[in-house]
Amino acid sequence: MHDHLDDMAGSDMTHSGGCNCGAVRFTVAGPLPAPNACHCTQCRKQSGHYWASVDVDRSALHVSGAPHWYASSEKVRRGFCGTCGAYLFWDPLQGDKTAVAMGAFDQPTQTQLGLHIFVADKGDYYEIADGLPQNQR
Repeated sequence: MHDHLDDMAGSDMTHSGGCNCGAVRFTVAGPLPAPNACHCTQCRKQSGHYWASVDVDRSALHVSGAPHWYASSEKVRRGFCGTCGAYLFWDPLQGDKTAVAMGAFDQPTQTQLGLHIFVADKGDYYEIADGLPQNQR
């Protein structure tokens, strides 16, 4: 049975997180959707492995501190802490969503990985065996 009160409680939920040194902190209002794991070459080189992130509405994301931004393409910038180097955000210049690194959230996140993307570019040193959908791009 679906209860309207559950919807109201979820909308009051706030998730917080930040970098390793605490210079950049963020909050996301509302429940987190299912994150994805990106296996593209850029994410693997940036993070050291595949990168798990959750796409959130920019209006739900509040950032304190001053992340540094790197233009990784003409369409996307990546945000990180200039002090400790923690990689926090993947931000397309078009659209209304920003991807936030799952590893940067304080626990619990109350969500589960839902999808693998860019698996055609994944590293050859690991297998994806969790049964989740895998998109080639």
